[in-house]
Amino acid sequence: MDARRSELGQYLRARRALVQPEDVGLTRDPGRRVDGLRREEVARIAGISAEYYLRLERGRDHQPSDQVLAALARALQLDDEAGGYLRRLAHAERNRPTGTTAPGVDDSVRDLLAHWAHTPAFVMDRNQDIILSNALASALGPGYMEPGANLVLQIFSEASRQHAADWERTAYRVVAALRLHAEPDDPRLQEIVGTLTLQDPDFARIWARHDVAVQRTGVSRHHIDPIGWVEFRWQNLVVPGSGHVLVTFWAEPGTPAAAAVAFLAAQVRHGTAQASEI
Repeated sequence: MDARRSELGQYLRARRALVQPEDVGLTRDPGRRVDGLRREEVARIAGISAEYYLRLERGRDHQPSDQVLAALARALQLDDEAGGYLRRLAHAERNRPTGTTAPGVDDSVRDLLAHWAHTPAFVMDRNQDIILSNALASALGPGYMEPGANLVLQIFSEASRQHAADWERTAYRVVAALRLHAEPDDPRLQEIVGTLTLQDPDFARIWARHDVAVQRTGVSRHHIDPIGWVEFRWQNLVVPGSGHVLVTFWAEPGTPAAAAVAFLAAQVRHGTAQASEI
């Protein structure tokens, strides 16, 4: 079975299990044992036959119409991002990338990072592998904000569990972004998921929910010696046409984060750190 069709069925089953009868105006029967909605309940709410919905869950029908997908999104209470992901899985054949090699970082992006002397920034790909970082990002996160690091693997490390601001929420967000942006049949995605599934029950539990979400902005904590723990704001910016995301860190004037950036920038100026890339 095609991996994309299998993903569609898994996604429908996972989301169905998260919607409770009360969420859609149904009365919960005494002794009900089903997690979430039954297949026939989803089909009835969506206005399609139970047999057709069963074929979708089993990956036997890979050409559902946009009207059917919209009805399923309403029945499963999917938001716009989750509904878009549903359509992407359903139309995988027409949306399948024609190339096998991811594009490199554009020269203009590389130059931009090199000239940001007071803005820690890095570029990551669809799998959240860091492929380019400027000197200030390397100084802010040595080893984990540099090329070769992966943000998903990092967030499930013991150090991150101990020090991340609201680790559980961060883990959900990072995993949801990985599922949304990565390609299901990408060997690198399979490597990341396989490794973490075997090593970390929390990852396996979160991945099984099939959540999808766009990461736009947030807060992260970084330890800067000798300053200590400092919170930074971050913002994700999509690099058009590349599948890459530019992640920038910033601080309000007069805050500990602003002082930390100034401290790190001074160290970079007096050292030999350069923008690095894989």
